[in-house]
Amino acid sequence: MQHNNHIMKKILILSAIIVLAACKQKDPKDQIEDLKKQQAEIATQIKALEAKTGKTDSVKMIDVSTVEVKTSSFTNYVQLQGKIDAQDNLTAYPQASGIITGLYVKTGDHVNKGQILAQLDNSVLKQSIAQAETQAALANEVFQRQKNLWDQKIGTEVQFLQAQTNMQSSQKQVAILRQQSDMYRIIAPINGSVDQMDLKMGQPASPGLTGVRIVNADNLKVKADVPESYATKVRQGQDVWVVFPDANDSLKTKITFAAKVIDPASRSFSVEVKLPSTKTLRPNMTAILKIADYSKTNSIVVPLKAIQRSEQGTYVFINVNGVAKRKDIKTGATYNSQTEVLTGLNIHDQLITAGASDVEDGDKIKVVQ
Repeated sequence: MQHNNHIMKKILILSAIIVLAACKQKDPKDQIEDLKKQQAEIATQIKALEAKTGKTDSVKMIDVSTVEVKTSSFTNYVQLQGKIDAQDNLTAYPQASGIITGLYVKTGDHVNKGQILAQLDNSVLKQSIAQAETQAALANEVFQRQKNLWDQKIGTEVQFLQAQTNMQSSQKQVAILRQQSDMYRIIAPINGSVDQMDLKMGQPASPGLTGVRIVNADNLKVKADVPESYATKVRQGQDVWVVFPDANDSLKTKITFAAKVIDPASRSFSVEVKLPSTKTLRPNMTAILKIADYSKTNSIVVPLKAIQRSEQGTYVFINVNGVAKRKDIKTGATYNSQTEVLTGLNIHDQLITAGASDVEDGDKIKVVQ
C-alpha cells in the first residue's frame, strides 16, 4: 500500500515538472489543452492504481425506495366518455301549420301521454265541422224515417239504401274533418316533463320546426361511441363501471345494448347502459364508462414509474444486497399507473421504485422509505 502511494506521489511531481516546463514555451491556449490531457491521463493512472489497491476516495450512495414484488389480481379497462340521455326524449310537433292560439303547459310541467299541450288556429275547420255535423244530423233523421217506412213495407229498397248511404257518408265527413282539426293541436307523445318550449302565443308553428320537448327523466341511459379497435372486446351484457364526475357518483351495471354495425364515418359503434332512477343524474351529464376487457389473478403488477425503456428493451432495477441490478422484463397491459409484468421478475424481488431513473446497473444504493 505504501509502495503504491509512493508511486502516485512521484507521478504527480513528475507531471507537475513537465507541465511547468511546457508552460514556459507554449501559447496559453495550447497550455490549457495540454493540461487537460495530462489531467485526464493522471486521473486514469490514479483509478488504475486504486483498482489494484481496492481503495477509492469515496463511494457514491444513491437513495432509492423499494417495494417487494408480490402477486395480485390485475384488470385492464377500456375507458370511454359518454353522456346521459333519456330513453324517452321526444319533441312534440304540430301536424299542420298555423298560428298559436293556446298554450296549456310551461317548462318544467309534468305531462301525460295524450295531453294537449298547445292549440293552433283551426277556426275555418271548426266552421266546416259544424256544417258537416248539421248535414250529418239531417241525413240521420232522413235515414231513420226511411227505415221506419221500410220496416212497414212502405217505399222502395232503393230509397232506403240511398238514405243509409247518405247518412254514412255524412258521418265519415265529420270524422275526417275532426281528424284534420286534431292536426292543429300539439299532443304529448309520452309521459314526462316539459324540458324545452319554443312556442309563444300568436306566433306561427310548423311541423318539424317548432314544438315542445318532453323528457322522461325516470328512464335514463348512458350513450357512448366505442372505437372500431375494441369491436371484439366490448359486447352486450358485459360488466361496466359507470362514473359520473359531476355528480360525484358511480355504479356497477351491464351494457344493455351494443350496435352490430360500424359507423363508416367515425369508425365506431354505439353502446348504451340503462341507469336506475335517481334525482342526482340528469340528461347530458358526462359519464365515464370503464369496461373490463382483460382480467387475471396472481399477476405480477408493478408501478409504471419503476419501468425504464431503452433501444434494447424494457427493464427495471432491483436491490441485491445494496447494489442496483438491472433486470430485463416483458410487460403486458397498463391501467391506472400499474403495469402487468409477464416475464423477468420473481416474487420477493426488491423492486426499486423512487430513484429508479437515477441508478445504473451495479450502482451502490441506499434504501430509504
